Amino acid sequence: MKRAILADIHGNADALAAVLADLAGQGVDEVLILGDHFSGPLAARETWALLKDLKARAIRGNHDRYLLEVPRGAMGRSDAAAHDDLPPGALDWLASLPPTLAGGDFFACHGTPASDETYLCERITPDGGVAQRDAGTIARLLAGIEAPLILCAHSHLPRALRLPDGRRVVNPGSVGCPAYTDATPVPHAVEAGFSEASYAILDGATVTFRRVPYDSARMAARARSAGRPEWARALATGWIAS
Repeated sequence: MKRAILADIHGNADALAAVLADLAGQGVDEVLILGDHFSGPLAARETWALLKDLKARAIRGNHDRYLLEVPRGAMGRSDAAAHDDLPPGALDWLASLPPTLAGGDFFACHGTPASDETYLCERITPDGGVAQRDAGTIARLLAGIEAPLILCAHSHLPRALRLPDGRRVVNPGSVGCPAYTDATPVPHAVEAGFSEASYAILDGATVTFRRVPYDSARMAARARSAGRPEWARALATGWIAS
C-alpha cells in the first residue's frame, strides 16, 4: 500500500493545490489527512472546494475541534477567520471526522492518541525551545497502540522515527503553515525553516518527504491584508521569530 500523508493545511489553498498536483504523479493508493484543515487567515473556503471531492480519509485536529466546539465570540483570530469563510457543509464535514483512525497496519492521530493538543515527537523546553522527545516518553504516549506505524501531525515538523520496539512514527510536516507561535506550555516558536508545502509518501518501509514549491505570494498577501504579518513572514520564509 502506497499512501500520501498530508496534515496541517490551515486554509492554504494554493499550497494544497500544489501538493495535490504533485501527488497525482506519485501513484498512491490512498490519501490520509491528519487534521487542521482550515484554521487561518488565508483561504478556508477555497481549501474546502479542493477537499470536498477528494477521495481521502481524514481525522480532526485541534483547530478543527475548536471550529466545532468554541463559541464564535471566544475563538482565536485564525479560527474565527476560517469559521466566517466556510460554508455550513464544511463544518458538517468536520463534525463527521473521527479524532483518530486505526487502519490495521497504522494508527493516525493529530497530536497523541489521547490529546490533539500534545506534541508526540517534540517537547517544549522551559526557555521556549523545541526539542525531540526521548524514545521512552514517546512510547508512553503511545501506550496501548500496537500498530507498527503511527502517523501524527500538530507540530508541523517533518519527522520519521523508529522506536526501540520497532514501531515507526511519521509526521509529514505541514502543507500550508511552515511556522507558528504558541503560548502553551510556555511561549515558543515552531519553525520548519523552509517555505515549501510539505507532505510524506509511505511505500512499504520507505518514507519520502516531499517539499513542493508553490507561489506563496497570494497567500502571504491575504495574510497581510488580514492584519497578520507574522503569517505572511512564515509563508514566505518558513520562519516566524524575529
